[in-house]
Amino acid sequence: MTARVGTVAFRGIEIVDVDVQVQMASGLPAFAVVGLADKAVGESRERVRAALAAMGLALPPRRITVNLAPADLAKEGSHYDLPIALGLLVAMEVVPADALAGFSVLGELALDGRITAVAGVLPAAIAAVAAGRGIICPAANSSEASWVGDIQLIAAPTLLGLVNHLKGQQVLPPPAPATVGALDDPLDLKDIKGQESAKRALEVVAAGGHNLLMTGPPGSGKSMLAARLPGILPPLTPAEALETSMVHSVAGLLREGRLERRRPFRDPHHSASMAALVGGGQRSRPGEVSLAHNGVLFLDELPEFERRALEALRQPLETGQVMVARANIHVTYPARVQLIAACNPCKCGHLDDAALACAHAPKCAQDYMARLSGPLLDRIDLMVDVPRVETSDLTLPPPAEGSAAVRARVAVARAIQAGRFQDLAPERRPRSNAELEGELLERVARPSAEGQGLLATAAERLRLSARGYHRVLKVARTLADLDGAATVARMHIAEALSYRRVPGR
Repeated sequence: MTARVGTVAFRGIEIVDVDVQVQMASGLPAFAVVGLADKAVGESRERVRAALAAMGLALPPRRITVNLAPADLAKEGSHYDLPIALGLLVAMEVVPADALAGFSVLGELALDGRITAVAGVLPAAIAAVAAGRGIICPAANSSEASWVGDIQLIAAPTLLGLVNHLKGQQVLPPPAPATVGALDDPLDLKDIKGQESAKRALEVVAAGGHNLLMTGPPGSGKSMLAARLPGILPPLTPAEALETSMVHSVAGLLREGRLERRRPFRDPHHSASMAALVGGGQRSRPGEVSLAHNGVLFLDELPEFERRALEALRQPLETGQVMVARANIHVTYPARVQLIAACNPCKCGHLDDAALACAHAPKCAQDYMARLSGPLLDRIDLMVDVPRVETSDLTLPPPAEGSAAVRARVAVARAIQAGRFQDLAPERRPRSNAELEGELLERVARPSAEGQGLLATAAERLRLSARGYHRVLKVARTLADLDGAATVARMHIAEALSYRRVPGR
């Protein structure tokens, strides 16, 4: 007899159906798992054997073969434990075969028979609904799966409880209700004294979805400013929350199955490798740029990052996705992020302070910033100086305007943009001014005659690339939206150009 149980494999956030086939034949006792299984899948034999023993069952002394079809697709992860165990129970005639028809099964088994949480339940549940199937998953993942809506869901805490449920001898409790993360942010712009120019740039960045580079001495507040950006960004839309949560689910980072409405904020250390930033590794896992999808990727001490890792970010920043290409697999992850970077003006960090700067200034600044390539800097819309905070500023009372007021202005600007694009087809509709391109950019960001003249003159003198020219237009359009202006005026072009200065060059 050959028992069959449906499960899935993950190719990024894409789902591939896998058929778990279990056969018990006469011959010397053996237990083999075939079908291009990795070490974690191969070790499931011992976990399954122990979980069955915890139920008081032993494998029959026969030749057992478990085939994971299609056999040429690499299988990774511990979520194959539960479908393999159920396939064995069907082959042993403990569980009726028809009880598992129409289900995708995922779950890892503990040695005592408990079913523990696994990664990727959310995209698996979405794929199951699309295919008209139900899903069997660990109870710890039940709230994650319930986000899909109308789905036949069985969430079991133990293998014994699941078997009794499938045999009609027990009814498992309903899955835990789905929960939404809070929108409250304890970090407020009121915490930052001074730095009004940097706060203005941060507001522009939030309103238009732009990238930002802050340059300033140590302790000037660059990291504090970056950490407060999510607090002035609009919350994730339901579609964006689902997209972001699918990536976090595959990475095993979806806490308690809760969908977050706040935009993600990722701040990897500057020692992060290229695989950690853009994805990859042995299992082609999502990198920081994908975990920050629809949110903020903050790179502090930007020149200290590995050059190859930074250059690998160029394509995701342009296209909004990253393809991890390996010899045996090609995986695509979404990566639509706002890059917020910070750095010192030079290696010692005190270029503009004659009392503290090193003896090699200004050459040390040029050498330090030369670690950043021109093509990478060309993808950054705004570049601002964050000067040293004076002691007199620290004694002042907190600013009157905090994140709430800025967030309200950002929301108005974003609403203007949404109204401007609502007549476009969904697949062509930009989510912010930063995504404008081609004919649409020329139409909605066309400056006045005075503004066009200033832009043309500045483009020649600053030697702006075509990308840099268009990014000035995008920022100017955002500045006009913040002012509630229908046309991009000369003052908007002038302010947008002021953010194109490359530090150290």
